Amino acid sequence: MRSKILGLLAATAVSAIATTVSAAPLLAPVFTDHAVLQRGQPIRVWGAAGPGAVVELSLGEAKASATADAEGRWSTTFPAREPGAALTLTTQAGGERQTISDLLVGDVWLCSGQSNMEYPLRRSLGGEAEAANAADPDIRLLQTGRVSLPNPTTALPKEAAWRPATPESANNFSAACFFMGREIKKTTGVPIGLIDATWGGSIIQDWISREGLHALGGYDEGLAVLADYARSPDVGMAQWTAMLDRWAAKVEPQAAAWSRPDFDDRDWKTMPAEQFWETNPGLETFDGTIWLRATIVLTEKQARQGATLSLGPIDDLDTTFVNGREIGSSQGWDTPRAYRIAPGVLRAGPNLIAVRAIDAGGGGGAWGPAAQKGLKFDDGSFAPLGASWRYKVSTAIAQSGLPPTAPWVGSSGLSTLRNGMIAPLIPYGLKGFAWYQGEANVAEPAAYGRLLPALVADWRRSFDAPDLPFLVVQLAAFGPRQTAPAESGWAGVRDAQRQAAAADPKVGLASAVDIGDIYDIHPANKQQVGHRLALLARKLAYGETGLVAAGPAPLSATRAADAVVVRLDQSAVVQADARPVGFELCDAGGACRFADAALAGDQVRLTIPAGFAPVRVRFAWADSPILNLYGRTGLPATPFELTIAP
Repeated sequence: MRSKILGLLAATAVSAIATTVSAAPLLAPVFTDHAVLQRGQPIRVWGAAGPGAVVELSLGEAKASATADAEGRWSTTFPAREPGAALTLTTQAGGERQTISDLLVGDVWLCSGQSNMEYPLRRSLGGEAEAANAADPDIRLLQTGRVSLPNPTTALPKEAAWRPATPESANNFSAACFFMGREIKKTTGVPIGLIDATWGGSIIQDWISREGLHALGGYDEGLAVLADYARSPDVGMAQWTAMLDRWAAKVEPQAAAWSRPDFDDRDWKTMPAEQFWETNPGLETFDGTIWLRATIVLTEKQARQGATLSLGPIDDLDTTFVNGREIGSSQGWDTPRAYRIAPGVLRAGPNLIAVRAIDAGGGGGAWGPAAQKGLKFDDGSFAPLGASWRYKVSTAIAQSGLPPTAPWVGSSGLSTLRNGMIAPLIPYGLKGFAWYQGEANVAEPAAYGRLLPALVADWRRSFDAPDLPFLVVQLAAFGPRQTAPAESGWAGVRDAQRQAAAADPKVGLASAVDIGDIYDIHPANKQQVGHRLALLARKLAYGETGLVAAGPAPLSATRAADAVVVRLDQSAVVQADARPVGFELCDAGGACRFADAALAGDQVRLTIPAGFAPVRVRFAWADSPILNLYGRTGLPATPFELTIAP
C-alpha cells in the first residue's frame, strides 16, 4: 500500500508552550515562544477571545488592537519589520493576558508533502552528525504533527510549538526542509523559520481544501460523503461503501458472482492466508483487485450464535461477504478487519467467506497471523479460517484506475490533512512553500497534472499571497531498471511537475531523479535535495539574477529531415558517455523506440529510425531512468514528454 511503502515515523514536536495566565490562550496556537515572524510584510496576528471583547496587543514598541466578532474571532496586523533584536508579543483582553517571547523576524518557509519530506534528519545521509551539529538559535522549527479532520480547525496539538534548532529539536525534523533552511540562512544571514507539515504516504488530494477540489471538479461525490461522515460516521461509511460497490461493478463486471457460495471456484489458485500476495509467483508486482475465498464449516450451535469475523489487516481496501451477503468495507493497510455478522447470515455446515481486496500500491492482500483469522463466537469459541485462501485476479490498477478511497481517512482522503495541518497556520506570514510529494499518486499522472497547479493556487489563495514561491521536488528514481521503452506513472508525475513549473514563473523544480535508490523509495541523500531547493529559493524568492537553479528543461521538439531536434533552455553536458541516453521517439499508435542522440550545446539531435513516424519524444521516461545529461552546473536534465512540431 502507498501509506505502508511510503510511510515514515510521524513527525514529532516537543516544545515549551506559550506563557499565559488565561484559561484559554488569546493567540492562535501557531504563535508560541521562539516563533519567527515574516519580515518585510505586515505581520498578521489573530486568535480568540470573548465575543465583542477588545483585544490590546504590543509587539516590541508597536501597538495594535482588535475587537472579537460574535464568534470570538479577532485579527489585526502590525507594521512590517526587518530583522533585529528578539521581541515579546503581549496580548490582553479584559482580565486575560498572554505573553510570548524570544520572537525573531526573518523568513518563514512551509515544508509539506509525504514521506520523503517527512524523512527525519537523524535518518538522512550523515544524519547523526548533522543532528549533533544542528544547534543554531537563529533557525526555528515547528512541527504540526499528524492531524486529519473532516472539517478545518484552528487548533494545533499541544506539543506543536516553535523551538530553536538544537540536536534534540532537529533530530526528527524534516531533513530536506532543515537542509534547505540552513542553506538559505547562509545566503541571507537572517533568521529562518521552518514549518514541517508532513504525512508519509499522503495523496495530493488530501492537502487541497474542499473549495479547491470543488473548483477543480471530479471530487464532489467524495466531498459529499466526507460532509456526511462529519455529521454521522455511520452515514458516511454507508455512502462510501456504496461508492466503492458502484466502482467495482463498473470495472470488474465479470466478478459479480464471486461473492456467492454457489460459485464454482475449484479452478482458483491458492495463497497463504498470512502473507502479502506479492510472495506468490506471478503477483510479485501486482497492484489492483484480487478476490479471496475460504470456507468455514460450522455446527448448528455455532451458527445460532452471534459472531464477529476477524480477518486481520487487508492492504489496502476490502469489501467482505459472508454467504453472499456484504457485511462490511474498510480501508487501511494495517487496520485489522473485524466485522459483526447479523443474525441469520451464518448456517450449519459450510459458510463462504469472500473478500474483494484492492491494493493501490506496494504490498497487497490479507496478511497477518493466520491463527487470528476466523469467526469469534459470543460464547468465546473460535472457528479458524484456515491456512490459505483460494484466489482469482480480477483487475489491475493500471486498467481500473484508483478506487474511491474513504474520504475521511488521513493520507488517502480528501482535504483532511489540509483541514488538520494547514488550516491552523492560515494566514501566518510566509516567504514560500517547499513541496515533496507525488509517489502516492503515480497511478494517476494525468490527474496529478491538474491537481498540482490546483494545490499551488489553493495554498496561495489561503495565505493571501498570489505570487508566493512554490518549490517542488521532482520525484527521485525508484524501482527496477528497464531495458526497453515502457509506460511509467513515475515519469508521468515527474512530467506533470515539470509542466507546473514551466507554466508558472514562481514555481520551481528541484529534480531528485538522479539521487534516488532503485531499492529504496526513501533515498537518504536529503542534503542534495535541500541544496537544490535552496538554489530555487535564492532565484525565485530572493531574486538572485544570473543564478542557474535547475537542470536543462525542454523548450521545443521539431522535425528536421530524418531527425528530431530537441531544444533545451540551457547548454548541457554528457556525463560518463559520449552521447546522451534515455531519449525515445513514439509513433501515433503508442509504440516507442530508443533513439540515437547527439548533443550540441543546447540542442539534442535524435535520429529517426527508418520507416518510423514519430509524433512524440520522451526523455528519461522510466521509474528509474539511467540519466547522463546534466547542465553545466551539475544539475540533472528533467525527464519530459513533448509533441513533435512539424
